[in-house]
Amino acid sequence: MLNELVSMLPKSADGVLIVSETNRRYFTSFTSSDGILLVTRKGSVFLTDSRYIEEAQNTVKCCEVEELKKLSEQLPELCRKFGVRVLMAESERLTVAQLGAYRRLLKGITVTTVGTDKIIDTLRMVKKDFEIESVIKAQRIAEKALDHALGMIRVGVTERELALTLDFFMLKNGAQAVSFETIAISGANTSKPHGVPTDKKIERGDFVTMDFGAVVNGYHSDMTRTVAVGEVSDEQVRVYETVLEAQLKALDILREGVKCSDADACARIYINEKGYGEYFRHSLGHGVGLEIHEKPNLSPKSEQVLRAGNIVTVEPGIYIPGKFGVRIEDMATITKFDCVNLTKFTKNLAIL
Repeated sequence: MLNELVSMLPKSADGVLIVSETNRRYFTSFTSSDGILLVTRKGSVFLTDSRYIEEAQNTVKCCEVEELKKLSEQLPELCRKFGVRVLMAESERLTVAQLGAYRRLLKGITVTTVGTDKIIDTLRMVKKDFEIESVIKAQRIAEKALDHALGMIRVGVTERELALTLDFFMLKNGAQAVSFETIAISGANTSKPHGVPTDKKIERGDFVTMDFGAVVNGYHSDMTRTVAVGEVSDEQVRVYETVLEAQLKALDILREGVKCSDADACARIYINEKGYGEYFRHSLGHGVGLEIHEKPNLSPKSEQVLRAGNIVTVEPGIYIPGKFGVRIEDMATITKFDCVNLTKFTKNLAIL
């Protein structure tokens, strides 16, 4: 991956400094709370402190590994060694204070943030086979958790109990962590796209929305299902079927070369035609990988174009304030000619 990164650097740059934990992990396959990665045209070095040095030396194979003892001396010396005069640095993951500190530390070297994140994001958006495999493993754990949780959903169970059931099952059955704070909401609370589980008890006639995921090898999964308890009204069925059909239409057009904004529009236009346009309150989806929200974004304002190897969520929703909401979310891998749905769990409306 470091060779790919170097090949994408502009001619004016001699190297790139990677400080953020997620990007360090992406390029080195090593996780640590501290460290920096210096990548240059003439060589690369990963520096980390004494807590991680032994493990890093045994794990990191893509570059040299040095113990980080005194950054103010080591980093300038390495830049001199590799002939670095212009150094690129992350912008979205560095604070202004951090950037200023590196510029003061590297006197005589131009430290620029222009274009760095775009280069890194371009690499990270296209997943390698092992990345896709990790996401699939995480997704299978999440699906098993949902299958388990459906067996305990009934009148009287609280939203918190449901969320904890999902989390515990995933962690007990192979997940390193949960992807984010699990959403498990019911009744009128389902009208809140990112509602927080409460002590509210599930009631007959409620929709129950669950949005959750597992982490395997650092890679996240993300899925949402909405189910009903006891009975459903004609309006609930109509809204559910509208969301499902919008999702199926969007999935059907996903392939390399499709504009992200067009994918969003496909679902949004259909929901609008059915009279619920004002209740679709977020974008259609987002990239997933080492972070739960990555590029590309399937949103109305996105200028990005899908590429083979992207993993994106497809999650249209309708949220009627004070009444109920429905969201259905799958993950898909983009290919040259179509997409592969990584989510295997049924989307038929379940009435428990």
